[in-house]
Amino acid sequence: MGLYFIYVLRSSKNNKRYIGYTSKNVQHRLFEHNTGSNKWTSQNGPFRLAYAQAFTDINKAKDMEIFLKSGQGRQCLDELGI
Repeated sequence: MGLYFIYVLRSSKNNKRYIGYTSKNVQHRLFEHNTGSNKWTSQNGPFRLAYAQAFTDINKAKDMEIFLKSGQGRQCLDELGI
């Protein structure tokens, strides 16, 4: 049984947040984002890891990612200072 992670990155460039999920090591995924793994992160990096949470169920990880990208989820992250 593998682990799945949701993670929140914070841009050092403009303080924007990036929310994602992965089955990879979170530190490795952060490295990928900081080396331009996709267009948005390559334009807004470098990033630091602000939050990560592990799940044993991929669907729960995906559901949490969707929640954190919603208005209510972003509000929760704001209230927690993430």
